[in-house]
Amino acid sequence: METGEQVGVEAVPYCCSACDGGETPASGLACRTRKTHSLSTSSATTCDYRDFGSMSKRPHNRRPHVTTPAQDLYIWLLHLRDHLRPATQTADETEEYFCLKNQSLHGTSPVTTFGPKACMLQNPHAVMHIQDPASQRLTWNKPPKSVLVIKKIQDASLLQPFKELCVFLTEKNMIVYVERKVLADPVIQADESFAAVIQKFCTFREDLDDISNRVDFIICLGGDGTLLYASSLFQKSVPPVMSFHLGSLGFLTPFNIDTYQSQVTQIIEGNAAIILRSRLRVVKESQEKIARVDKKGIIMTNGDSEGSRKAMQYQVLNEVVVDRGPFSYLSNVDLFLDGHLITTVQGDGVIVSTPTGSTAYAGAAGASMIHPNVPAIMITPICPHSLSFRPIVVPAGVELKIMLSRDSRNTAWVSFDGRKRQEICHGDNITITTSCFPVPSICFQDPVNDWFESLAQCLHWNVRKKQNYLSSKEDVF
Repeated sequence: METGEQVGVEAVPYCCSACDGGETPASGLACRTRKTHSLSTSSATTCDYRDFGSMSKRPHNRRPHVTTPAQDLYIWLLHLRDHLRPATQTADETEEYFCLKNQSLHGTSPVTTFGPKACMLQNPHAVMHIQDPASQRLTWNKPPKSVLVIKKIQDASLLQPFKELCVFLTEKNMIVYVERKVLADPVIQADESFAAVIQKFCTFREDLDDISNRVDFIICLGGDGTLLYASSLFQKSVPPVMSFHLGSLGFLTPFNIDTYQSQVTQIIEGNAAIILRSRLRVVKESQEKIARVDKKGIIMTNGDSEGSRKAMQYQVLNEVVVDRGPFSYLSNVDLFLDGHLITTVQGDGVIVSTPTGSTAYAGAAGASMIHPNVPAIMITPICPHSLSFRPIVVPAGVELKIMLSRDSRNTAWVSFDGRKRQEICHGDNITITTSCFPVPSICFQDPVNDWFESLAQCLHWNVRKKQNYLSSKEDVF
């Protein structure tokens, strides 16, 4: 979450074992005006770590923090350690075992000490919860009543599955939302048997109707692009998304349409694993030029015209692509990280992607593939005119800014998940941070198995003919 205004926080005594065990008041943290960033899975699911007596329960209601989440987790670990310690095990043995177990599940301990005196400064405004992917489960506060069905446009092969699914949902007394242009298909309008079902639908139009507070979950029929389109419809909180593989690649669509009835029923009952796919919050600021007419009647729209600043915001699931567009010259853009110029990209362009987007355009440009649960932002150059410009991964909490260099020979172009392509002129800038609103994608099995299954089935990752084994020792020579 990004905070730019002054925020008051109650000073809570914190007992630091690395500082003589005394209570250290958090007076230095009571008031902060510096812009800070935080990525936390608690934006969608919050778990009370102090409830160690009922570990199987995973409450999803948000609670106010009196202490920092790191302190809460540490208190919970201490209680659990005392609760699970065998009678014959010493405190040192238990501490060593518990630290190893904690690292194997959730990374390094959030309470970090360095030697006998040094410790990490506790900052309640910049906290990152690292959650075991297997523990991310879907639950409903109330039974779901409405569903948004998104179908790939202009694909005749999806009409029959779409009709059958909609009939099934209406029979379950679900309120079905469908985009108006989907129902404008002549084949659907000509089907008289489907006309009675259409009358029960609620329709909407993209960029005109707001359905963010009306839909309980989403069902996508199509390929990966259908999921990207569903993400673009929600600029804030996104309902859980269930994607059926009816497209070309299907890396993000794990479900098979043949068994949709049992699978959709499981989702309605709240029996499913989810993966939180982080998005990028992108703000494009541009100089809105005002056209004027000179004395000769010529319309002037050059850079000297005065205009106001215009800002547009986007939520991006895969990547932001800045490229040279139709020009033959190299793109020349400056890349800033937290206000510091880190490099100038000279090449065909640059890709800023999420871990989900690491297997898309960034993967084709030579970037590494990153699991969606890893909090990170990837920066990948497109055909850089430099042998040393390698793709890099930066923390998810940073703020990136892309601007056209002063000495650039031409403008550049930007697109967001392959859509809304527009020109970048001198004076424009693009600010990119990790969004607080991820896409909760419903898993077929779990976040880990689904991802490796997609790597194997869709991208044929590490496919190679097996090496023959040696039949005898004599074959060695």
